[in-house]
Amino acid sequence: MNWTVDNNGSFDYAADTRGFTFAGLVEYHEKRWAIRFAEALMPKVANGIHLDGDMGRAHAEIIEFEVHGSVLHKRDGILRLLTFVNHANMGSYRDAVENYLAGLTPRPEITAHPLQTTIKYGFGLNFEQPLSEWLDIFGRWGWNEGRHEPFAYTEVDQTVQVGLGANGKAWRRKFDRRHCRSHKNGVSRDHQKYLALGGLGFLLGDGRLNYGRENIVEAYYTVHVWRGFYPALGLQHINNPGYNRDRGPVLVPSARLHLEF
Repeated sequence: MNWTVDNNGSFDYAADTRGFTFAGLVEYHEKRWAIRFAEALMPKVANGIHLDGDMGRAHAEIIEFEVHGSVLHKRDGILRLLTFVNHANMGSYRDAVENYLAGLTPRPEITAHPLQTTIKYGFGLNFEQPLSEWLDIFGRWGWNEGRHEPFAYTEVDQTVQVGLGANGKAWRRKFDRRHCRSHKNGVSRDHQKYLALGGLGFLLGDGRLNYGRENIVEAYYTVHVWRGFYPALGLQHINNPGYNRDRGPVLVPSARLHLEF
């Protein structure tokens, strides 16, 4: 259920507030590898619903390289390498803090700047490796430069994750699924200082910050009850939510139902 499990949290992928964009995508596939390139539109404002159609001012480039190969005997794994570069009307955390300290704004304001084009870039990696017919391991790492505001996805500048997934074949319930993973998220020093001085992002900010990395453990179990009826229970344990040691820990239970007809 956590956003940084669904996607790489540090990948500020081009999208409007609902997660959609207009883009052109080119892919090339060989037997053991593939490469993808996309050129996409960015929103006009952070997490905004309207995309900027002026590609001379705002656009994003994304490249992903994917490799398939056998690390364990007869068990193919997948490694994906990602890089992205966003061009948009993004504010700078350092400039926002300097304007506040100079008395130009009542608090650090990431949006207090003229229309401009700045650049945000980052990298990501993820792998998936089956260990047996019913057990696999997966992991993810991500980093972005953290000097400019997130503009589309979420307020994460660094992330690392590892987890285990299993189907129920080992306990004679082959359609059941259970997963458990641990991940850590962080933000850059510029981002930390901005929040500590009272700055607000489109998701974070409560006037102060006693910084600590978010440490999250999440698990779920999906049970096949009958035909296409799949209920699931999950639980997250979150330390330092919002990167604040003065908050949490928090337990977040969840219940889901998947139906197939």
